[in-house]
Formats: sequence, C-alpha cells, structure tokens
Amino acid sequence: MEAPAGALASTPAGTRRKPRGLTLVPLIAATYFMVSGGPYGLEELIGDAGYQKTFVILLLTPLLWSLPTALMVGELSSALPATGGYYVWVRRGLGPFWGFQEAWLSLAASIFDMAIYPTLFVTYLSQLLPALGDGWTRWGVGAAMIAVCALWNLGGARRVGGGSVLLAVILLAPFALMIFFSAVHTAAPAPPALPAEAGLFAGISVAMWNFMGWDNASTVAGEVERPQRAYPVAMIVAVILVTATYVAPVWAVRRAGLDPATWSAGTWVAAADAIAGNWLGTLVVIGGMVGAIGTFNALVMSYAQVPVVLAEDGFLPRAFTRRTAKTHSPWVAILVCAAAYALCLGFGFSRLVLLDVLLYGLSLALEFIALVMLRIREPGLARPFRVPGGLPGAILVGVLPMALLVAASFTAAEVLGDRTLALLVGASLALIGPLLYWAAVRYRRFAL
Repeated sequence: MEAPAGALASTPAGTRRKPRGLTLVPLIAATYFMVSGGPYGLEELIGDAGYQKTFVILLLTPLLWSLPTALMVGELSSALPATGGYYVWVRRGLGPFWGFQEAWLSLAASIFDMAIYPTLFVTYLSQLLPALGDGWTRWGVGAAMIAVCALWNLGGARRVGGGSVLLAVILLAPFALMIFFSAVHTAAPAPPALPAEAGLFAGISVAMWNFMGWDNASTVAGEVERPQRAYPVAMIVAVILVTATYVAPVWAVRRAGLDPATWSAGTWVAAADAIAGNWLGTLVVIGGMVGAIGTFNALVMSYAQVPVVLAEDGFLPRAFTRRTAKTHSPWVAILVCAAAYALCLGFGFSRLVLLDVLLYGLSLALEFIALVMLRIREPGLARPFRVPGGLPGAILVGVLPMALLVAASFTAAEVLGDRTLALLVGASLALIGPLLYWAAVRYRRFAL
C-alpha cells in the first residue's frame, strides 16, 4: 500500500546546514535563462507573422500564458519552498504516485530540451571559427560546453546564480546597443507587409515555446535565501524582463525598416550588421553563445535536483543524494545528468520539439491540479503569496494556459509533420511513468 501524500522524505529549505544560497537578483537572472535566453528564437515568428502581429503576440502571450504560470509558481514556491520544487508540490497535493509521474515527465522532457543548447552554442561559434562546426569536432565542442557547465554547477547554486547575472549582461548588451543605434537614427520607411501573415493563434503557439519554463526555478528552492519572499517577486520581475527583452529588439529592427520577409534563423546577426556594422553583428554572435551557455547552465542546476529528491524518497539509489562538502552541490546527480545530455547531442532536435512540449504540458497540468488540491486539502497551509480570487481563482488560473498548450501541441504537430508518430512516442513515454513507479516502489522495498 502506498504511503499517504507527504509521508515521504522531503528537503524543505532551512532544515540542513548549507552555504549561503541564491538571493533575489541571481534568482531572477537564473529564471530568465531557464525561460528565455534572450531574443534568439524569435526570427521565425517575425518572418511568419510580420512586425505588427509579432508585437501583439509578444504582449498577449505573457498575459495568457506566462503570468498565470508565474502566479502558480509564486504561490506554491512560497508555500512549499523545498528542494525538488514541482515534484514536492505534486507529491503533497496528489500523492507519491503522481509526484513520481511529475518527476519522470520533467526529466524525460529535459532530454529533448537540453540537446538544443550545446548545438546552438556550436552553431554560433562556427560563425566565428568555421572549422569547429564540422563532424566530430562539432560534437566535441558541444561536449566540452556541457563539461564546463557541469563543473560550474559543482561550484554551487550561488555561483551559478551569480554567473547568470554576468551572462545576462553580456547577452543583452548587443541588443541594448542595437536598440540605441536604431533609436538615434531617423526612422526608416515602414517595411512592406507580408503578403499572407500568419494567424494570431498560430503565432502565439510559436511564442509559447519562447516563454516556457517558469516552474524550473522551483527545484532549487532549498538553495534560495528567504524563498517565501523571493519567488513571487522573482516570477513577476522575470515575466516583465523576458517580455521587454523580446519586444524592444523587435521594435528596433522594425524602426530600422528591415523587411520581415527576410527573417529566418540567425537573422539577428544580419540585423545588427545593418543597424550598426559588422562589429555589432559579431557581438550578437557572441551573445548567442553566451545565451546557450547561460540557459544550459541554469537548467542543469534545476534538473539535477530532481534525482536528488527521488533518491531521498527511496526511488533512486542513495548515491544521488551525495553532495560536495564545501558547496553542497549534488555532484552525482549533476554528473549523471551531464553525461545523459552529452549522449543526446546527435538528436535531431527540430523534430523533437513537439515531444518536449507534450511532456512539459502534462507535467505543468499536474502542477496546476496540485495548486487546486492543496487549496482544498490544506486550506490552513501558510501561503505568503496567493493566487488572487480564492479557490475559483486557483482553478481559473490554470484553464487558459492548459487550453493554449493543448491547441499549441496540435498546431506544432501540423507544422513539424509526423504528428501521429510524435503523439504516439509522447504518449508512450508518458505511459512508461507508471511502470517505472512500480519498479521504483519494488526497488525501495528491496533497498529497505
């Protein structure tokens, strides 16, 4: 018989002695990288929708998608600031079975998500050093980037958070210069409208992928200083920051009169060249490399905490709970995750985006359900921050994001092709979760 919800071991913040952790500004910077990593990735949206609809989409998506998710994360992170974040929320609200499914879905989605960042790093680096973008050299550079981020994470969450602040400044500086030079020059004539602009919803579906990942910051709550106060503020500030750093560069290239029909992957470099010269284009290339490192680095910090809490609850070997004495970093989990991501460098990520979205969507749905169930089952639970509107507000806050995610999954499937195969693979991976739970329960009984 399963233990009741909340009966398994957990690691709430402040129950163990550890080095000083993340403060507010580094938490905001780390969250920024977990969600965004800069304006890179918006090129296809501009090329498909044109400038006018892109502005509307980039302002609507945070309201319909990011803000509700950030509110949910703010409440649950302030009420249950524990290492493991979303796993702990779902386990406590829905029981250990669903908590395990949340962890599995998140880790499975991470396989498809994390393969892209070393690839992006090598893609931008090869624009400066073409010889590094071919064959085994390309794989070796990507693996080296993963190794650097693993070592960085072994230095502790505080070092990752502080590094995220520096990386964010380097990443955004070229776009700040692009905005400045565009603003001081006379506005160019309005570029021609696209002959057949994409529909508004189709554009929102694309933009959602650039606004995903708000819950990833929750897993490191045990390493955050005063998490009850830090998380709600960090979520709201990060929503504003991500939105601003998307909208402002698009305004700059619109003011410069660049034709939206010419936009495709990598056009930010050409846009910087056109606005200020090759030197700014080179800085944008460097910013792309920095963005890939910053996002991968922050996400390693996030995902590595999940095996730790699974091991503490008996679902994985206890070796995953081992931490370094000085920085309290989960070194076994970090190295195992880094090795798994290195093995996935050869994946064709463009065809696996839908799988990432499907698995992420299922895990996010469990989080919204946990928000409601905890309101019902534990009305007296201290919640320094609450989603407004009482229980109806807690229910409604998840309705629109989930509806958008379902529609976006089908829209993405049409765009990427192989819809039936992708849905079957995604469903199969989700159904593996209960089998893994059964195996993990048997392992836990054997280990005890």
